[in-house]
Amino acid sequence: MSVAVRRQDRSGWIRQYHEPAAGGPTLVCFPHAGGSAAAYFRLSAELSQAAEVLVVQYPGRQDRMGEAAVDDVRELADRVCEALMPWRERALALFGHSMGSVVAYETGLRLQHGPVGMSPIGLIASGRTAPSVRRDRGLHRKDDAGIIAEMAELSGTDPALLNDAEMLAVVIPPMRSDFRAVETYQSDPGTRLRCPITAYGGDVDPHVSHDDLVRWGEHTASAFATRLFPGGHFYLQQGLSEVVAAVRRDLDGFRAGHLE
Repeated sequence: MSVAVRRQDRSGWIRQYHEPAAGGPTLVCFPHAGGSAAAYFRLSAELSQAAEVLVVQYPGRQDRMGEAAVDDVRELADRVCEALMPWRERALALFGHSMGSVVAYETGLRLQHGPVGMSPIGLIASGRTAPSVRRDRGLHRKDDAGIIAEMAELSGTDPALLNDAEMLAVVIPPMRSDFRAVETYQSDPGTRLRCPITAYGGDVDPHVSHDDLVRWGEHTASAFATRLFPGGHFYLQQGLSEVVAAVRRDLDGFRAGHLE
């Protein structure tokens, strides 16, 4: 998916698709494994009346295709933190889906231990088990056919792409790298954010249960809530309006210091 970018930082890590709302918080969105910044275009369009929406673009995809993918969650978080320095005066909230949830979490830890004022106001972790739970399904060790089968099962990929050998040759290497990053990741024991966390999930996600979402509560010293939506792992695609409404409520809650 190719979409027009309104603003891009010099490093290439941050995209902004839409004119931001005046006076709102800044929401930084982190894509899923194999995903690109464009996956958040529709969410950005819907939320930009309430927030400034920034989207992370990992290397190895779209306009960063010529760069090597990063297969380590902590290195991804380090690089994102560097890229967010121009927004250090903003009230930053973080939203990650699937792999993006743990990259967002590690980014949040770095922000709260970084320059004064950069500690995030909240994290929305979507479609992912908690950082303390290591889950290696061996996806990064599968052959191309195995990765294609996983893409088909999760229903987050255009079916036409699954039959396009030329496109798959481009997509599979960064996806395997992302799977390696998330399957070899585990948080340091006892790490917690000072800000609130909400954990989102699809009510029929085959890989992330409500109990898995509840474990995110162990990673905040503040308020915590879970929110379930109709759908599977990529519930955001089917129920965007409901997700947008929840994100807007949570952004208000983050700024007020409590969750509903």
